[in-house]
Amino acid sequence: MATVQKQAGVWQRRWSKEEYYRLGELGFFHGQRVELIEGELMVFSPQNALYAETIDLVGDALRAVFGPGYRVRCQLPIDLGQPSEPEPDYAIVAGNPRQFLAAHPTTAELIVEVADTTLSYDRNRKGSLYARAGIADSWIVNLVDRQVEVYRDPVPDPTQLYGWRYSSQTILTPPDTVTPLALPQTGIAVADLLP
Repeated sequence: MATVQKQAGVWQRRWSKEEYYRLGELGFFHGQRVELIEGELMVFSPQNALYAETIDLVGDALRAVFGPGYRVRCQLPIDLGQPSEPEPDYAIVAGNPRQFLAAHPTTAELIVEVADTTLSYDRNRKGSLYARAGIADSWIVNLVDRQVEVYRDPVPDPTQLYGWRYSSQTILTPPDTVTPLALPQTGIAVADLLP
């Protein structure tokens, strides 16, 4: 059920996951990139060429190291409870291809966001959301500063949007390598994640 809040003469309506799916079925989001975050509908700009090609580069690098037993999911939903269903650029999920036919995964071994225009949104709003969900390993491929930001160790923090944050942040640039927590024996060249 949707909730409505009034602030300074403006009504804000929160959407349930069921309403979100119904709007999709009715074609309200046709041709748009939309995700549900804490009951709010987030609509994204079209993908520019640099962003789109970086998505491909990141996918190639992730698929090269995450083999059988892992799903490398690109811009697909992850169910973080009512009412949030983000669609990270990549969610690495333990499991097999048919495991998620009835429901979206509820956690991930690794979340990777590619960010240019959404850098602040990915760092703050989605970072707090992923930390609250207990995602232990979250990366941002930062196209603005040409670096990979690695976030780990989620901790409660009431000053953050969703009450959680990552206590560890590491900035990596070429020729550094980044090691997924799920595969501690494997490194990925940061240069392979950047255009």
